[in-house]
Amino acid sequence: MCIALAAGALLGAGGTAAMARAGEARETVGVYLPGEGELTGHVKARSDGSVTGFKKDGDACTVEVDIPETGFFDLVFTVRGLGGYKENYVWADGEQAGTLVAHSEQTEEAAVRRVYLEKGSHRITVSKYWGYIDWLSLAVVISEPFDESIFTVSPCLSDPEASDNARRLFSYLCDEYGRSIISGQYCDTGANGWENLKISETNGGRYPAILGLDMGYYSQTGVDHGAQCKTTEQALAYWEKGGIVTLCWHWLAPEKYISGTWYSAFRPEECKMDLTAIMNGEDEEGMALLKKDIANVAAQLQVMQDAGLPVLWRPLHEASGGWFWWGAEGPDTYKKLYIMLYDMLTGEYGLHNLIWVWNGQDAAWYPGDEYVDIIGMDIYAGERVYTSQVDQFLLNHSYSPGNKMVVLSENGTMIDPDLAVRDRAMWGYFCTWSGEFVLEDGVRKTYSERYTDAGMLTKVYNSDIVITRDELPDLPTYPIKDGG
Repeated sequence: MCIALAAGALLGAGGTAAMARAGEARETVGVYLPGEGELTGHVKARSDGSVTGFKKDGDACTVEVDIPETGFFDLVFTVRGLGGYKENYVWADGEQAGTLVAHSEQTEEAAVRRVYLEKGSHRITVSKYWGYIDWLSLAVVISEPFDESIFTVSPCLSDPEASDNARRLFSYLCDEYGRSIISGQYCDTGANGWENLKISETNGGRYPAILGLDMGYYSQTGVDHGAQCKTTEQALAYWEKGGIVTLCWHWLAPEKYISGTWYSAFRPEECKMDLTAIMNGEDEEGMALLKKDIANVAAQLQVMQDAGLPVLWRPLHEASGGWFWWGAEGPDTYKKLYIMLYDMLTGEYGLHNLIWVWNGQDAAWYPGDEYVDIIGMDIYAGERVYTSQVDQFLLNHSYSPGNKMVVLSENGTMIDPDLAVRDRAMWGYFCTWSGEFVLEDGVRKTYSERYTDAGMLTKVYNSDIVITRDELPDLPTYPIKDGG
């Protein structure tokens, strides 16, 4: 068991200054040395009370903290990343509370915010994900009062020429933000695909309000290889049923650059393309090929616009992860591509039915408020981890210097709506990914409880705060709000 120290007590290298800063504005209820805690695997304590050795799966350190009164607390870790940027998991009493991020080898604070803890003793654990950190200290700090003003979002879209239906949909999303969470599901076979059918059968007949689809096979590489893509028809059909549509784009690299399998050419290891050279004007052919792909996608979005369909448009997603070619060369190159895509679709192709969902997942990758309507975060928390992910919710709110709506643009496990209300992590919507997150692997007619058990699915889809397709208003007649 760790010994609770008063704020400002000696904590070893880096600890004192860090904790003095943490305690400046809010009350610190305890400061703990992880070296006095429970060490698992390769984790070892140093003489100054810090720990190191997060190397292998299962490596962990647990400290026991004392909470004087029930409430919300920030867990403020003092850490160093060995070799640079690192992420590791934080748990409170066995429930995942968030992610501990160390940005560099310099000593820094890393906070997991608004962890709900009842009066008494609790076990706080850091376990290996990427590993390779030094953990110097932990402070438990009373959280700041929640700022409800973050839910007051302007209904004005970034595109000044946005279509009426795009403005109506966004007005509706803004009206519901903070009081409801809109349900969504990726299902590449459309409204009556297996994911949607199994969700409806399992929860008593309700369908997701939002249908998620992919534009990937409209890339010229997909066309050239004869890939069949019915995304446009499926999107129009869901709109006709009264639903909302969100589109991502697993953009397949042009054939010229593919070094692996064509259908996985959205991954950098499957293509050899110097995107920085293309964006800097050093590869004119490459730019022409990218613009051909944009033209293909624009043609499909035009069909949707002609039918009055507004789209939650999420291109170039998960950029900062580096596992897609559009994010493999850093934020500056990525932002050039994002802004070019925005300007071409809205300007050159006159597409004004798009609500732009930016999903870069890191502040350095944010292109600017003038190119973003909604900030999306993708979270795959693990099997049956139903926590609200409030720390990530607040982090994503911080990316915009203004005030943007934040949504769970992809998720594996669903979030418990009661925890979302308690923590005020009222994501604008969620959109569960397809396949194994809903269906039994290899038995598509069976609902899978691996990530979200049937009881939780039923709870989510029948919650008073979760909106399903049958609860949506008639969006083509929804009033456009002032400023929208």
